[in-house]
Amino acid sequence: MSPQQLSPPPPPPQWVLDLNSTPTSGPKSTNIPDPPGYSAALSGKRSAASKQQQQLQQQPRKAPTPEETDTLKLKKSWEIALAPAKQLPMNAIMMYMSGNSLQIFSIMMVFMLFKNPIQGLIATSQTFTRFETEGTRSKMWMVKATYVLMNLVALSLGIWKVNGMGLLPTTRSDWLAWETPRVPLERAVFALR
Repeated sequence: MSPQQLSPPPPPPQWVLDLNSTPTSGPKSTNIPDPPGYSAALSGKRSAASKQQQQLQQQPRKAPTPEETDTLKLKKSWEIALAPAKQLPMNAIMMYMSGNSLQIFSIMMVFMLFKNPIQGLIATSQTFTRFETEGTRSKMWMVKATYVLMNLVALSLGIWKVNGMGLLPTTRSDWLAWETPRVPLERAVFALR
């Protein structure tokens, strides 16, 4: 055997050595707070600042007052009442893009456009029962009225789409079965001579 075949293998690249070695930790600055969710106890290092932060976090939070709870419930009910309005631009663009021809995609889109607002209108009182308290009862009628109005606007979008597809009987030719034929006053007949 020749001496070239018995030579040792080349050393590994530097990135392999860096990957296999443990990183050296730099000095930790105590004026930078730990990120949310970081626990110094789990990392094995505890400083005086982290102990102080942990003691502050362990203090119980005071319970919200009924006025604060009513305010939060009213805000959440307004979010739910305006949710159908937030869907209107998306639905309008989808209805425009689906075209006016009768295809399975456009029919399913129109069906969903009618189904969701009708379900919302039927379940109006159930939607807002969890937000009704003695403090919010007087203000909830405006929230419910807004919710009903937004669902009616969504229904009108569906009616616009059905009319664009030609499925609403809005022209005279749609009602020809119930119209009596005209009786002509004169008849012109072609005569051969």
